[in-house]
Amino acid sequence: MLDPLVAVGPLRFGMDHDEVKAALDGEWNGGGQRTADGWRWTPYDGGCVTAVYDQDGCLAAVGIDARGGPFVRLDDVELIGQVPSEARAGILGLAARRGAAVGTNRSGDPQIAAWGVSMSTEQEWGRLPDGHVGRKDAVVTTALFTAPGVADDRAASVIMGHDVRDLVVNPGAWPVTPDHERPRWKWNPLEHVGPLRFGMSPHQVAAALGGETPAGRTGAFPFWFWKESGQWSLHTDHFERAGVTARYWYPEGVPELGAVTVHGRTGPQLHYEGIPLVGITPSVLDAAVIQHVEDHGLGLRFSPNGAAVPDGPNLYLDTARAEDGSVSEPTFCAEDYQI
Repeated sequence: MLDPLVAVGPLRFGMDHDEVKAALDGEWNGGGQRTADGWRWTPYDGGCVTAVYDQDGCLAAVGIDARGGPFVRLDDVELIGQVPSEARAGILGLAARRGAAVGTNRSGDPQIAAWGVSMSTEQEWGRLPDGHVGRKDAVVTTALFTAPGVADDRAASVIMGHDVRDLVVNPGAWPVTPDHERPRWKWNPLEHVGPLRFGMSPHQVAAALGGETPAGRTGAFPFWFWKESGQWSLHTDHFERAGVTARYWYPEGVPELGAVTVHGRTGPQLHYEGIPLVGITPSVLDAAVIQHVEDHGLGLRFSPNGAAVPDGPNLYLDTARAEDGSVSEPTFCAEDYQI
């Protein structure tokens, strides 16, 4: 049960690390990250529960992973692992009964400051028709719960490792461009994606996209993202009109284009051996890739997110949310670039 601004199940805000560990029966993964100003996050219970501690080492926020984390309920509303539209309806109804204001956070999901609740989603996993456990076509709810006076943006920044203010804000809609309305791009594995060639500088990337100004960008200082010391390093440029995100790396000490993510909902369409890769239902794309690999005797691997990927082209197939479902969102990488 959630006791807003006080506790999430056995975890009470203000606990120290040892108390949190004991409350979770000692289930600590090791790992975690400390910020330059003393905040830190720590994963517990196989990474299904993430605790955020403030400078004094007191529990300030709790993130719950829907894949294996506990269910969390507020009154009669289940918050974790639910269909997003149904959870939103339940939250709005409860908020109306309690007189609480509901806003929209940066992911486009409900945020209730009076309860310290910020909702989000992640890909649903479960048993597939072939009996294996893998990613499904839907998304389900997850949430971040905060102590009094802790902004969800601040807690999310600690967990994510960059300033969430630099991300593109979703207004709460997930429109998907019909395939026939998408431009067609060609790609040559390990060399280029449409007009973008690996190794380009950020200025060259923007010029190749018609001079578009990035709608959002992420990066970091060498020790932590908001600590203004050392050289700030650019990680990504998000181009809303073109429907792509440019990802940079520093093999020679300066930013070079190392990968291109094509936005699943709005980006251009690209094909692999006749298979459309962008904006496709994940199960349909997985089946098509596996069938092609089997038909041609090629190598197959599964990425950490459960996607079937052909060996060779350094292709990563992720998903983008589309309301309660998801569509495919590929990332094309240079030869040695790792997501």
